[in-house]
Amino acid sequence: MAHVFIAGGTGYMGQRLVAQLLDRGHRVRAVARPGSEKKLPSGCAIVAGSPLEPATFAGQIAPADTYVHLVGVAHPNPSKAAEFKAIDLKSIEMAVPAAVGAKVRHFVYVSVAHPAPMMKAYIKVRSRGEELIRGSGMNATILRPWYVLGPGHRWPYLLKPLYFICEQIPSTAEGARRLGLVTLTQMIAALTRAVENPPNGVRVVEVPEIAA
Repeated sequence: MAHVFIAGGTGYMGQRLVAQLLDRGHRVRAVARPGSEKKLPSGCAIVAGSPLEPATFAGQIAPADTYVHLVGVAHPNPSKAAEFKAIDLKSIEMAVPAAVGAKVRHFVYVSVAHPAPMMKAYIKVRSRGEELIRGSGMNATILRPWYVLGPGHRWPYLLKPLYFICEQIPSTAEGARRLGLVTLTQMIAALTRAVENPPNGVRVVEVPEIAA
């Protein structure tokens, strides 16, 4: 049984991950802004605060052995570069030292597949998050999805025939696999495996492994 602290537990992936971990017998607590607590499943311990303000949650991370960071701008696109810096980057800058201070043994981070021909600002911010984690000395699992299919995120299903064609062409096959689409169910399963199988060092989980 893991003791898990989650930042971003009220979000798209977070709510489902919290429920899954609780169902599997893990202890979960999540930081939630006032007014968002009802989004968390029953059984999750609530830490009232903001992932952008470590003073509101850092003292309540312990005794968690695992920290899962899911904070980020919803529906990222190239027009949101300023938001990526203000939310995605700032939150990981706050989370890493807070986790180190709480003696967390395993940090789980959702990054993004890279390199890629678009979303450069987003990739830059997420890559900086990876650098901070690596520099912290914590054991960590870094997951790199490209696009997660699920409720409200279904239009890329239209691209599946194109992905299939690209995977058959030697010059584009590697990129098509690395930037492939994964489902929300696959992503939650990959996050659960990460929590339950902490590495010794830093482990990077790319799209093919997420989709396996």
